[in-house]
Amino acid sequence: MPILNRVADLQPDIQAWRRDIHENPELLYDVHRTAAFVADRLREFGCDEVATGLGRTGVVGVIKGRKPPGDGDIRVVGLRADMDALPIQEATNLAYASKTPGKMHACGHDGHTAMLLGAARYLAETRNFAGDAVLIFQPAEEGGGGAAAMIRDGLMDRFAIDQVYGMHNGPGFPIGTFAIRTGPIMAATDSIDIRIEGLGGHAARPHKCIDSVLVGAQLITALQSIVSRSVDPLESAVISICEFHAGNARNVIPQTAELRGTVRTLTAEVRELVEKRVHEVIAGVAQITGAKIDLVYERGYPVTVNHAPQTDVATRVAREVAGDGNVHEMPPLMGAEDFSYMLQARPGAFIFCGNGNSAGLHHPAYNFDDEAIVFGTSYWIRLVENTLAA
Repeated sequence: MPILNRVADLQPDIQAWRRDIHENPELLYDVHRTAAFVADRLREFGCDEVATGLGRTGVVGVIKGRKPPGDGDIRVVGLRADMDALPIQEATNLAYASKTPGKMHACGHDGHTAMLLGAARYLAETRNFAGDAVLIFQPAEEGGGGAAAMIRDGLMDRFAIDQVYGMHNGPGFPIGTFAIRTGPIMAATDSIDIRIEGLGGHAARPHKCIDSVLVGAQLITALQSIVSRSVDPLESAVISICEFHAGNARNVIPQTAELRGTVRTLTAEVRELVEKRVHEVIAGVAQITGAKIDLVYERGYPVTVNHAPQTDVATRVAREVAGDGNVHEMPPLMGAEDFSYMLQARPGAFIFCGNGNSAGLHHPAYNFDDEAIVFGTSYWIRLVENTLAA
């Protein structure tokens, strides 16, 4: 495939950009160096417009094709990459490992940004399409909702985006493969913060106390019944209580306990059900035990839902790049993605690009595999050239 050969020629530059970004990780919206690096490259490539400051630190590049779109054709397609890193101490011992203690690109956003920059360079050189390619470089995917912030700043309307596409690397998927599905592909994520107020006292006199530890244990067990007994077995949900803080002495029943956890769901209906049942279960445990239990239930990213027509387009393009046998239908993941906000605003699709047998995402030993660059970059290019066919 000629495009793969051309991208292979660009691979050393894309790899160098990726490793530079990897060495200099930034968190959430504080991606000032990365955003400036991206904006400088887009200007060097000759983008028709480079906009900065969307969603505080987001960058958008616009490349116009050689021909205007015809009547009824898709006029503008958006491609999104995320730029932020994670608050993790890197443990890779790479020559280009993070220079900033406690921060690293443990999710591959360095690779996402570099691959989209590579596509921008190619598209700006060739312009073999009709309409506008809008390249979206987003901050704060890792918990900050940067996609929603960019949309609030007018991303979709300002650039008249018709369709929008996202891509993430996938550890465990072989290099040169893609994975995608129609419908829910990643989960909604909500947070639970619980404070239990019991009655503290001496460990030898539990009958004079309301034991916040026992209440917390009962509450954790009861919450698990929501998934096992309230949610349809053919649906998916996860409730995980991952923090339990109480007490500081072995012979004192603590007055208070705090629990924190997460809820993951794949449909709006199950999300509503689980939230309702969490409130009901907590109220029930409070009544049974006599403890006062306060709940803060906060909704996070919505379900990431791929639209069927755009998923078909993405699948065809991925097969063109990787071959028919290397594009797989995947089950949904219970991780979350703020690209979900973009898919609520416009039709589109989210795809995974194989990262080989690497450490998992958010692991201190994770590293984006540079061998995936040719495939991911080529996917972006052919997606534009197919969607905006000249």
